[in-house]
Amino acid sequence: MLKFDDETTKLLEIAYQGGDVTRRRRKAFDALLLCEGDTVVDIGCGNGLLTEEIARAVGGTGGVVGVDPSEDMRAPATGRCDAFPTVQILDGSADALPLPDGEADKAVAVQVLEYLSDIPSAVREAHRVLRPGGRFVAVDTGCKTLDWFSENQERMRRVQQAWDHHYTEARVAALWPGLTRENGFAAIEVEPFTFCDVTLRPDGIAFMLMHLMSRYAAENGHMAEAETKAWFDEQIELADQGRFFFSLTYYRMSAIKL
Repeated sequence: MLKFDDETTKLLEIAYQGGDVTRRRRKAFDALLLCEGDTVVDIGCGNGLLTEEIARAVGGTGGVVGVDPSEDMRAPATGRCDAFPTVQILDGSADALPLPDGEADKAVAVQVLEYLSDIPSAVREAHRVLRPGGRFVAVDTGCKTLDWFSENQERMRRVQQAWDHHYTEARVAALWPGLTRENGFAAIEVEPFTFCDVTLRPDGIAFMLMHLMSRYAAENGHMAEAETKAWFDEQIELADQGRFFFSLTYYRMSAIKL
């Protein structure tokens, strides 16, 4: 799993305001079907961008609780949402939410479930804090859908294999229908959406992943730093030559508490 130290937090703070990640965040926002006065829990709120957007939508009669176990991520979230008195940013985890039973109208978790060792506990916890009829929305990566061009396919394979260590569950979308139904949800939906690029943009998901994947592989001993740098530099060169290709699918999932 990634360590959200100061350097990583700063990188994500920039990348998460880019066009690709904004689109991914908007997918979750739209699926929540927010109304004025809603109480919403943002599970794994990170730096608070989605939390802030939800706060605007639910207004002064609503409330938002952003929950994250990382102090480095809660700090920018607290600062970002300081103008909204109805927002709380709290320490907590997906399987131990700091909310009473039936407190929330909506719950959302963006790129959270794929990192959990016990996804069923998180689904049960979301069910616990939601009111009957409450809506649970999640967005997670289709970790096995990554298609990324390189002239050195063996090195690309090792970069991807190294990155595979950073998440826990690659099949969240496939598990979603069974997990939610077994834990008291209905109206279950799963929708894929894909990022596919032939240019390398500074605000894109591909560029963010280049930084994160090369750093993760080297720092965790999966590859030599010189090798990950060579991979990174090759992608820059391919982009300069007009030969860049990247594709990755995410899944937006939703369910309603019975």
